[in-house]
Amino acid sequence: MTFDLDTSNPWYAKAVRLREQFAVDAAANDKAGGQPLAQLALLKESGLLKLLLPADVGGDGQPWSTALRIGREFAKADGAMGHLYGYHFSAVLGLGLRGDAERARHYWRESARNNWFWGNTANSFSKSLFGRADGDGFILDGFRPFTSGSHIADRLAIAWENQDGTERRFAAIPADRAGVVIEHDWDGLGQTQTGSGRVSYHGVRVHADEILGGAAPFQPAVSRAAPFRTLGPLIQQSVLLNVFVGSAQGALLTARDYTLAHSRPWIHSGLQRHDDDPWIQRQYGDLFTQTRAATLLADRAALALDRAWSRGEALTADERGEAAVAVASANVLAGSVALRVTREMFEVMGARSATRKLGFDRYWRNVRIHTLHNPAEYKTRNVGSWLLGLGHPAPGSFQ
Repeated sequence: MTFDLDTSNPWYAKAVRLREQFAVDAAANDKAGGQPLAQLALLKESGLLKLLLPADVGGDGQPWSTALRIGREFAKADGAMGHLYGYHFSAVLGLGLRGDAERARHYWRESARNNWFWGNTANSFSKSLFGRADGDGFILDGFRPFTSGSHIADRLAIAWENQDGTERRFAAIPADRAGVVIEHDWDGLGQTQTGSGRVSYHGVRVHADEILGGAAPFQPAVSRAAPFRTLGPLIQQSVLLNVFVGSAQGALLTARDYTLAHSRPWIHSGLQRHDDDPWIQRQYGDLFTQTRAATLLADRAALALDRAWSRGEALTADERGEAAVAVASANVLAGSVALRVTREMFEVMGARSATRKLGFDRYWRNVRIHTLHNPAEYKTRNVGSWLLGLGHPAPGSFQ
């Protein structure tokens, strides 16, 4: 199939094997929710957690596009694992966006050596976690919502505000630090194993050597930072758009296999086989074409992120803007196509496919939950404004 990874690439070959293993219990795991500990153990064993870390600190030095395609591959079977894999790198490589290269490299080296999985409690605009100075460190109290990966993490990338909410600081701490409470309260209709609920902080100490960079103005709508340090939102959008694409691919292939093996022709079709129905053939052709288009645009956006990341601190505002437009365009199409495929798959499979036992609804739920967090309307407007000569999207928490 067109959606197959090139397994002559050793990292892609590992990803395909993992996806096959994830697929065995994907529906059951989605129903169970909670912690994907078995999947995490397989992921750690694969060595793929150090894929994007620089080679000179013990990583594999691969580009973002490689990890994004791997996350997409996971999402064909298990959207939660596609999400968690991408957000692991968003958290650990995001340390390099804080203006403290030496400390970031220290954590990258330790992460490669210890095979750490990273989560985050750095929600982009929630004023709910506050720190007070204590000697040369800080004491944190409060909570963070939407803390994907925190429930299985070895280390957490964190952020907090000062008492009046005007400044933000960043650090990296052990996930089992005293006073950190993983609430395990995620009850979203999709991505049930991502641990995207709350983490509470009760007098949590952050040491001076865990802090990355200095205080930054807390302005979630618009960032005044240097272009390279505003790539975080493009990374997160890239992760999720590839979850959308992988979910669409997985849903389409799942539907095809079910149609060929189980679907029955409609009584008024006059046909002996469901897949001989011109209506079914046309609908599959349309869904495949749309999914293929979303895949190609996702690949283009991944290469744009590769280029922007490779520029480092030399990245210009215009270069950052071009990447933002590429990612926004891909995100809009990926979300729209994924919602359509994961909804219409039931039409081409038939009534018997819509059972809780089969769990095919997880594809739609996993896409729907995330397309709500970053509305396509505003990304589409950004692309339109750029096309009309009004400039690139202004860097901020979501663009």
